[in-house]
Amino acid sequence: MIELSLPWLLLLAPAPLIMRLLRPAANTDEAAIEAPFAYRWRSLSATRRFVFKGRPTSLILLWLIWLLLVVASARPQWVGEPIELANSGRDLMLALDLSGSMQIEDMLVGNVAVSRIEAVKAIASDFTQRRSGDRVGLILFGTKAYVQAPLSFDIKTITRFIREAQLGFAGEDTAIGDALGLAVKRLRERPVESRVLILLTDGQDTASTVDPMEAAALASEMGVKIYTIGISRRLGNNTTGSGEVDEALLNAVALATGGRYFRARNPAELQGIYQALDELEPVEQEKTTFRPVRSLSFIAIASALLLALLMILLRSPLPRLGVQRSASTEIG
Repeated sequence: MIELSLPWLLLLAPAPLIMRLLRPAANTDEAAIEAPFAYRWRSLSATRRFVFKGRPTSLILLWLIWLLLVVASARPQWVGEPIELANSGRDLMLALDLSGSMQIEDMLVGNVAVSRIEAVKAIASDFTQRRSGDRVGLILFGTKAYVQAPLSFDIKTITRFIREAQLGFAGEDTAIGDALGLAVKRLRERPVESRVLILLTDGQDTASTVDPMEAAALASEMGVKIYTIGISRRLGNNTTGSGEVDEALLNAVALATGGRYFRARNPAELQGIYQALDELEPVEQEKTTFRPVRSLSFIAIASALLLALLMILLRSPLPRLGVQRSASTEIG
């Protein structure tokens, strides 16, 4: 539908007519002047291509131009049908481990061994692509943790960031506690029922400035539910120093927040874990609608310019070539 942003400006439409009515009458009591050779002047005026048939034609064009400019000033615009924005669901933060151990090639795809990071990127990117209706954010961590992408509905960009993640971006060690603390900081402003963190790692906490269990306690207090995923073909714990998954820690973090710990020994298990996470029920949030708007003022302005150009063409005389030839003949 078409609407006017400033409809009150249409009140200016009769302004030229009002000004014309209020203008004082012209004084016609002037002496007549006898002009010799008037017939020759009339013959010169006949060289015009177009001649207005009368003053009303000019007035009509001027009136139309004025009306078009008034309409353009009122800012007409086309307003589309309401579009419901996809803003219901979870606020889901994904934290991926980019420590040096993620380069180990012990993930079997068929009979081919691939690195842990390649398997994670392939499956995690597929996971985020299915997050229609969720706000998704991305945290990458190694020795340090940092936000690669804040919570956003732009799933396409988040997926691209996951695929482009490279080992070494955040250091060689593993700072699980720092990643947890950073995620809680980002999620605390969101509705309590929708705060979800999925943390994926293949090692033990070796570089955090924040104790992972303290971060888990803060997450529990803030209502952030944490799901942890350990990637490795072998078991480990926080006392072996083997660099394998500290399942005891990851399980404790998940349980402290009402979440769950998953173990992935191969890409198939990892895929199954993400499918299980897909079953989390979204939390309905307040829905918003958007109506696309497109300005139409340019149509009125362009029409007014075309009419003005038409007036100029109608009032312009043709080149008086015949007169020039006669003058040149007499000189010769």
